[in-house]
Amino acid sequence: MLFVVLALAAGFALVPRMTRGCGTASGTEVAPDFTADLIFNAPSADQKQLTLSALRGQPVILEFWASWCQVCHSAAPIINGVAQRFKDRGLVVVGIDTSDERILGERTAAKKGLAFPIVYDKGNAIARDYHVDALPTIIVLSKEGKIVAVRHGLTSESDLDRLVKQVL
Repeated sequence: MLFVVLALAAGFALVPRMTRGCGTASGTEVAPDFTADLIFNAPSADQKQLTLSALRGQPVILEFWASWCQVCHSAAPIINGVAQRFKDRGLVVVGIDTSDERILGERTAAKKGLAFPIVYDKGNAIARDYHVDALPTIIVLSKEGKIVAVRHGLTSESDLDRLVKQVL
């Protein structure tokens, strides 16, 4: 009986942190700018860094993840699918490997066959600026660079499609 009570308590404490759906986004907050090293799928062979403000005029999804995050592994094919489906309509997806070792992020992105640029969040600075406290976290930005949606944990493909269509 004690085991059941402890299991339920742990479930109520952990599951919401891993599956929280909606975060608050007013649609008026400008996304903090950043420049980070590209570690996988650079848009061009000579590009070594990505600067968020250079993407203004395009809708953007920022996906915060880490190689050790099992929920992130489950989210990867969903994000990858959305990135491929909407890239011809101007959507830019940027993976942000945070709270991780750079080499592990590179290896994981390659193993997963991710088709979008991945940057390395050295020292977790980008995650701090975006108040990321759970992985994965997805942040949807308008063409004007404003935060329009935040999702924590595993997000369904249909929900992500709906959010993308709102910012296209």
